[in-house]
Amino acid sequence: MIMGTGVDVVDIARFEGILERTPRLRRRLFTAEEQELPVYSLAGRFAAREAVAKALHAPPGMIWHHCRIEKNRYGAPRLVVTGTVRETAEKLGINRWHISITHDGGTAVATAVAERLGEEDLAAAHALEEAAWS
Repeated sequence: MIMGTGVDVVDIARFEGILERTPRLRRRLFTAEEQELPVYSLAGRFAAREAVAKALHAPPGMIWHHCRIEKNRYGAPRLVVTGTVRETAEKLGINRWHISITHDGGTAVATAVAERLGEEDLAAAHALEEAAWS
């Protein structure tokens, strides 16, 4: 069952300007591993975090570092939630995430779908995901 959806759009040049004017924002928004990524990638990851917040119905107190994106060898993104984001998701019964990020024409766009699956469906979904990530 779909429990929430979110989408966000980021103008990459505008985002780059914000990061240049406020250098500490890079550390606040992104993990140490992410901070050195190109600005288009940071914009996409920021859009993904915003989309996740929307899928969770915009809870207060979300810590940005508790929501990160990993990519497999083919470049497909996977959402990893910990801490405050994971706690909120668990309260809502969310146990599966779908994330998509794209960049084009100076814009980064991300969508997030929060889902609650039964044990059997969740196990099957994890098996498919692991095959794509191994």
